[in-house]
Amino acid sequence: MPYSREELDWIEAEWAYHLHGRSAFLSREDFAQLQAWDAQEIPAEAVIGALEAYFARRAKRAKPRTFVALAHLERDVAKAVKLRAALRRAEPEAAAVEGWETVQEPLASDPRARLAFEAWQRLRASAPSPDSPGYLEHFDAERQAHRALVALAEAALGPMAHGMQEGLTSRLKESGIKEGTLVWKRAWEHHWNRRVCEAWGIQG
Repeated sequence: MPYSREELDWIEAEWAYHLHGRSAFLSREDFAQLQAWDAQEIPAEAVIGALEAYFARRAKRAKPRTFVALAHLERDVAKAVKLRAALRRAEPEAAAVEGWETVQEPLASDPRARLAFEAWQRLRASAPSPDSPGYLEHFDAERQAHRALVALAEAALGPMAHGMQEGLTSRLKESGIKEGTLVWKRAWEHHWNRRVCEAWGIQG
């Protein structure tokens, strides 16, 4: 299934987000790379995850390269595809109890949050292949389970959530994303969920 216009806009917005609004996308080469990943049926979410992994690694370098292109993400995209395949092969029980040990208190002691985390992990581990008839329904259920976990984690942040929200709003505006658009909403949900999870040490 080809990337939708919204997915393409989302990838471009994430690119600008990590480059602090710098416009370096899309070149002819970048577009060709996207088409190649699209032809391999690599989900847009996997590309976004690879993009984040690449820029996280780039930020740790003393002298990061000034020129960046989507082709530089190939290694991270390959890892994302392998990870998804491994999760599909794993038994649901294997992932249900792993990962919670990194979560910080007081959320770690909240039984509702732990149950939500395990439900989300079971769905991740039992994901069918993208060409399976029930893939979209399963993917929606996985996202719903993650949202339920994030809602509990967000509520536990208390007043700290306001400052985090202001910081994210500034970053998204800096990236040139128009507030209120579908891309804004999608980028907001993606980055907010990540920030809430990172605040508590929730991995995955």
